[in-house]
Amino acid sequence: MAIVAQTTRRSRISRATLAWIVGLLFFFPIFWMVLTSFKTDADAVKPEFLIWFTPTLENYANMTENYDYWRFATNSVITSVFATVFALAVGIPCAYAMAFRPSRATKDVLMWMLSTKMLPAAAVLYPMTFLTKGLGLYDTHFIVIMVLMLINLPIVVWMLFTYFKEIPKEIIEAGQMDGVNTFGEIREILIPLAWGGIASTALLCFIFSWNEAYWTVRLTTTEAATLSKLIEGNRAPEGLFFGRLSAVSAAAVGPIVVLGWFCQKQLVQGLTFGAVK
Repeated sequence: MAIVAQTTRRSRISRATLAWIVGLLFFFPIFWMVLTSFKTDADAVKPEFLIWFTPTLENYANMTENYDYWRFATNSVITSVFATVFALAVGIPCAYAMAFRPSRATKDVLMWMLSTKMLPAAAVLYPMTFLTKGLGLYDTHFIVIMVLMLINLPIVVWMLFTYFKEIPKEIIEAGQMDGVNTFGEIREILIPLAWGGIASTALLCFIFSWNEAYWTVRLTTTEAATLSKLIEGNRAPEGLFFGRLSAVSAAAVGPIVVLGWFCQKQLVQGLTFGAVK
């Protein structure tokens, strides 16, 4: 028994140590980015492994005073929130129909939706730019929100479909026997039962929308430009300004990290919804 207990204790310590090592490896780039954001551009490009330096807030002051950080951040919030809301508004009824009223084509439609994620974004860059400029939608919140919503819609539908499939059909049928219409089934039965899954889907959709850089950079210039555009703007012919670039990147990553930290319980509950019966 003592040998078994000792082996179990060693195994537990080994797993904990490995988890800490993996966590530190993932966290180190973020740590180095934040550390670099407090360096001057001259200190940031020094070849030695510089840790001891005189910290400065110059990069953050320059970001808020000269680059209008808050305008870019506001655009990121607007586009991410509305893209998430619209994706859920479309995805919830779609996933409901596929989960509780399936047809022979349901699986094919799901696979087709997922296959759209395999389309290279660069392949449709020119027609998208041509159409948005021709329709007067270039550099507007509307086109950015629509693009982000459509990009994330397949993932939203797939996740919600998985969560809804775990809800017994008998509950929906009982609501139908009580005279509840389709809208009432979604609002009064489905959403309360699958709230954890919907919340985690919304959180992931918001994160994906916030992090999207390819389309937000190429479909905007000034009016609807997000933080990705601000980060991209710290490039210059003479090179990269690593101090300022790190400050802008840290300011862009910070809200998502904080949001994920406070919502980690809901996120874990939603991601494990239906995993254990």
